[in-house]
Amino acid sequence: MNIISMLINGEQVGATNNASFTRLNPLDGSVATKAPAATVGDARSAVDAAAKAFPIWAAISPGERRELLTSAAHALNAKAGAFAAAMAAETGASGIWAGFNVHLAAEMLIEAASLTTQINGDVIPSNVPGSLAMAVRQPAGVVLGIAPWNAPVILAVRAIAVPLACGNTVVLKGSELCPATHGLIIEALQDAGLPKGVVNFVTNAPADAGPVVEAMVSHPAVRRVNFTGSTHVGRIIATTCAKYLKQSVLELGGKAPLLVLDDADIDAAVDGAIFGSFANSGQICMSTERIVVDNKIADTFVAKFSARAKKLPLGDPRQGSVVLGSVANMSTVERCNALIDEALIKGAKLVCGGRAVNTLMPATLIDFVTPEMRIYREETFGPVKVIVRVDGEEAAIACANDNEFGLSSAVFTRDIARGWRVAQRIESGICHINGPTVHDEAQMPFGGVKGSGWGRFGGHAGIEAFTELRWITVQTSPRKYPF
Repeated sequence: MNIISMLINGEQVGATNNASFTRLNPLDGSVATKAPAATVGDARSAVDAAAKAFPIWAAISPGERRELLTSAAHALNAKAGAFAAAMAAETGASGIWAGFNVHLAAEMLIEAASLTTQINGDVIPSNVPGSLAMAVRQPAGVVLGIAPWNAPVILAVRAIAVPLACGNTVVLKGSELCPATHGLIIEALQDAGLPKGVVNFVTNAPADAGPVVEAMVSHPAVRRVNFTGSTHVGRIIATTCAKYLKQSVLELGGKAPLLVLDDADIDAAVDGAIFGSFANSGQICMSTERIVVDNKIADTFVAKFSARAKKLPLGDPRQGSVVLGSVANMSTVERCNALIDEALIKGAKLVCGGRAVNTLMPATLIDFVTPEMRIYREETFGPVKVIVRVDGEEAAIACANDNEFGLSSAVFTRDIARGWRVAQRIESGICHINGPTVHDEAQMPFGGVKGSGWGRFGGHAGIEAFTELRWITVQTSPRKYPF
């Protein structure tokens, strides 16, 4: 069992009332982690610490910030084994997924380090003689990052790295499902030598999430909030931010379509769909959820896809290498089972996999899914995928857009011009032509539209999200006034 602490003003602390909560292993119910259950006062203290550290951190040179973030990347990589163990215990994640998380998160820190010298502005021609007018980007202040459990290292580092590069200080609210995993990130940042108060870490019991988050959002020093998680909770976060006039970046749910057009390279499409569907057991916001296939090639695609899906290794990630580990909890199993049952009752066909009895869920494919079925629209967030058969390009585009979400998407076709044309018409923040829906790089603008949120993480888009754009003028000659 991991016993962890919060970090406030550089000190490892528990909750002021000594309260704690436990995270259980989803496979065997054993206690994986014991963590502090922060009070509202603890949450505000974390923001106070970040606010106190802000002027000093904002004033240090970009070179110093770059060196510290680079050191943090190395410190994170050094903890790869600890991350794999923590993720297996807390969320049942496979070693493959844990390794990818650490690798990409370290790249995010390196990319953030490179951005420290790219925070620039513009000189704008002024109509006032002698006026030097500039648009200048400056650190915003304290940034509150709220990270989820499913890609815990990637998404928590994303909530921290670019805000720090821009000169902000940060409070990370760890997920109730993986507090030890998120705590390891904080350890890596401390190992790198970040000054006290620059990064703070708060954990809370599930029942206390609402008041703890509101206490931080409402704090005058908090100037930005970034949240990654479900659309349901995202709406709550957005409402709270609106209440206190705080800017937010929200990356929410998805129901990513992968379109296989009639001229697609079927083997390449199967490769992309298998990876996009079953990486981390389908528990990724970008996971392929709807495979939209032209009727002309659907039978061939389904046969090849199901043959591959049936062979994917499934098992306890603590016992060896697997592709499909445990899902996060039994609520995922119950939700997916209910969606499967309803679809089959309404005429869908089970191709492989099926209902699960525990959190080791098999790769499941359901064919002949129609809009009347809940699984056509609702996010499974598990290894349960659907085939929607369509006739032609227009029907494929219409199906892709027939959903409240709009995060990631993909199109497979041998005609690149056709793929570009189709990609431009899909309502999503991200689209990959002849690539999987699951893809991320530290320097790319990542985010969605519609029910998948607003704002962008990554690269220069992250600079825009986590800085204030100010207009500053210098009058270089005497100015004439009308009175």
